[in-house]
Amino acid sequence: MSQTKISNIEGGKFIPTLVDVELIIRALDASPEVIAETTALARLANTEWQDHWALRRRGLDKRQNDLAGFEKASTEFRYFLPTMITGLLATPEYVRASLADESSDVSRTIAKKLERQAILYDPAKRFTFILTEQAVRWPLIPAGALAVQIDRLVSLSRLPNVHIGVIPIGAEVKPGPLNVFTIYDDRVATVEVSTGALIFRDRRDVATYLDEFSRFERFALFGENARERLAEWATICRS
Repeated sequence: MSQTKISNIEGGKFIPTLVDVELIIRALDASPEVIAETTALARLANTEWQDHWALRRRGLDKRQNDLAGFEKASTEFRYFLPTMITGLLATPEYVRASLADESSDVSRTIAKKLERQAILYDPAKRFTFILTEQAVRWPLIPAGALAVQIDRLVSLSRLPNVHIGVIPIGAEVKPGPLNVFTIYDDRVATVEVSTGALIFRDRRDVATYLDEFSRFERFALFGENARERLAEWATICRS
């Protein structure tokens, strides 16, 4: 580890990763008690919690700015979506329905969500989305509108830098998924729960989600196989 990096850590200019901390405390021959305490602090320093109530007070449209910042700084994106369709893939009606429980004016949030979709057409960015059948077919909007939403997934899957996979019901997938998560390059992983979002920057945490994504990816249908299955689900909605 360079002296410059040590100096930046000591001066508070750089937050050390968990690996950095372990290297330093091992070199210092620290006691087991100090190792445990320092490692726990390092993990906290590399983990951020954003609760839903604080986001509401700040303004949900500001959250869209945060996401746009992640997207601008990254080139490869992986989305695992076991419950709903993400905003980048959503039609305007789907976006509005996803915010229906908000009491405040969400027009700016909707506009920014739709504005962010332009990044899908940037050939320098690569996207992989994995959706379960439950996520695709969840009746958030009327059946006819849901068919249009599924048609949009088919259309976007034809973009050369966008890969949309679906995991149909019937496939035996173990272990089962717990949460929606997104991975930006191999630097940051965000995990969404009902009351907020966790942001992980430690390499070990991010690597865990990369491994989980790869495991689900093996069960997903892509390309024409995915488009055929999506078309079947859209037909069911229309009928």
